[in-house]
Amino acid sequence: MESEGVSLPLIHEHVMMPWNDLRKGDCCGRFEGISDGYYCKSCDFFVHKGCGDSSEYIEHPSHSVHTLKLLIKGSRGCDLCGRATNDVMYHCEICHFDVDLYCARYPPPDVLDIYETHHHKLTIVKDKELNEFDCAKCGKVWCEFPYKCHECDLAFHVDCVWNPSKEKYPSEVNHSYHTLHPLKLYTGQPPDYSDGKCRLCGRAVEDSFYHCSVCNFSLDMGCVFNTPQQFVMDLKAHDHQLIFRPRLDSFTCNACGLSGDRSPYICVQCDFIIHQECLALPRLININRHDHRVSRTSVLGIVNSVCGVCRQKVDWTWGGYSCQRCPKYVVHSKCATRYDVWNGKELEDIPEEREDIEPYVVIDDNTIQHFSHKEHYLRFHDNGLVLEEDKRCNACTHPICLQAFYSCIDCDFTLHQNFAKSPRKKWHVLHNDRLTLVTSVADDYFHCHACYRLSNGFMYQCGYRELDILCGSVSEPFVHPSHPQHPLYYIPSKEIRTCNGCNNRLSYPVLTCIESGCDIVLCFHCATLPQKVKHRVDDHPLSLCYGEEAIGKYWCDICEKETDPKTWFYTSKDDRASLHIKCVLGDFSGLMPGSTIKFYDKSYEVVLNNSISRPFCSRCELRCIVPIILKKPIEVEYICSYYCLYYISR
Repeated sequence: MESEGVSLPLIHEHVMMPWNDLRKGDCCGRFEGISDGYYCKSCDFFVHKGCGDSSEYIEHPSHSVHTLKLLIKGSRGCDLCGRATNDVMYHCEICHFDVDLYCARYPPPDVLDIYETHHHKLTIVKDKELNEFDCAKCGKVWCEFPYKCHECDLAFHVDCVWNPSKEKYPSEVNHSYHTLHPLKLYTGQPPDYSDGKCRLCGRAVEDSFYHCSVCNFSLDMGCVFNTPQQFVMDLKAHDHQLIFRPRLDSFTCNACGLSGDRSPYICVQCDFIIHQECLALPRLININRHDHRVSRTSVLGIVNSVCGVCRQKVDWTWGGYSCQRCPKYVVHSKCATRYDVWNGKELEDIPEEREDIEPYVVIDDNTIQHFSHKEHYLRFHDNGLVLEEDKRCNACTHPICLQAFYSCIDCDFTLHQNFAKSPRKKWHVLHNDRLTLVTSVADDYFHCHACYRLSNGFMYQCGYRELDILCGSVSEPFVHPSHPQHPLYYIPSKEIRTCNGCNNRLSYPVLTCIESGCDIVLCFHCATLPQKVKHRVDDHPLSLCYGEEAIGKYWCDICEKETDPKTWFYTSKDDRASLHIKCVLGDFSGLMPGSTIKFYDKSYEVVLNNSISRPFCSRCELRCIVPIILKKPIEVEYICSYYCLYYISR
């Protein structure tokens, strides 16, 4: 019987499972001698039990003047030890004093008298005005609270002299995989002569670990107290018994096809070799790149295909994941089980349930009943007419413009045809669990996590992940009119890349072309811009232009400022205008005119800026030039942009 999930809303957004592990906690960034804790498979997030039981408010001896509140958003670092706070910390809103969970649970004493550390008493100096100091033990420059010896005029970094968790571990252990010498407890950085990794699992050793200086042999806490089994009989991994080989040795794993440099499991009967971590590869899973389940196979077989996640060629002689319904769809083992691709759920022996994800019921050839508007029928229109400007799609909130659409027979409810077909549940590359189509926004508006637009139209949602209908409808392969020759894919990267649409340098999700020599990159905002827009500046619909090489200056007819022709812009039918995208759409194009939103507890009406005389913005005091603006319900005050909204509402 499986353990029930535990909710720790102060620490993590997802339900967690009770878990025993000696790994470093993602809550405090430290090791603990006690293995009890909680684990989120979706995020690979582990919380020590002591950290998980933290109170929302505490009184801390290092900051006794004010109460500290537990926050999930991290800061620059703990003001006591200087470490990054791992996104969870205690914070003083008055003094902006921050303490990580480790220092909150183990407050450094005011006076430290440990002769092995220093032959005089050390006193902690709680004065942030001291600025930088050189630690007398590690030699690093630091700028947090130091321990000081007033007799020697020396300062010490808190972590170098105060290690309460060290007392929970024995100073020396004998280990079955290193019988020649005992292993001694080390804290801090590993010796320079070592590779800084655990000999058994290959993870970096830091903070606390065991080491033999004679043999240059290191083990992390997990491998010391949860030693890998010498023999394993796991039919999910292999048909024969596997033997652990605890040594440095280069090999290629049969399960994932990747190389390893230490301590694999081997089969002496058939020359099978596997990473330790690959023993736990699931048999049957869902991934966010494919609509069907994919199953693990020991040999992919002769396929000429690329991985459905990383888009790199797959070596069919190794193991991986494949789809039984789509014979050519294969995925690398490591790609399929990445935390941002797989939700952590093993589906073996779980029957696949057929859900009704169809968004509408067909009434006749031109009429449907959509699940978001069950009270009335919707009729199909495919005449390409440009409707009046205030006729908008309830899903994307954009005007109906030269596109097929459904409109309600009895009221003003309208949907673009493509959004009327949007499934009620779907997988998306930006989330590892299935998203649900939500047609009414409970909190008045939301920020799309892909393009950062404000919206109150339809959204795809799972937990805290919210995507507007435009970004939520993006799927691979994604074909954009600006680059019809090749499809685009979402390939996560740590590199800063420049969007070909807005020319902004971006570190957040982008869609890229994977063809050699093709450097096309699009952010989700540019990838989902409307191709045609109706605007008061021209009688005809404006078209999205994908930039051009030009000599001379271009000017926007809306703001009367210069435009960059290499950046995407909107142009008129005769190509005489080059209009900034922001001037044409504004910051509130995702909000439905006539609705009301609440921002920082202040209410605003979403209104069309269609009067003869354009109003002034209450914040920047400039004319509102964008088509949709915000208005305070009682006062005659207007807001033209998100920037102005943010600063006037605080």
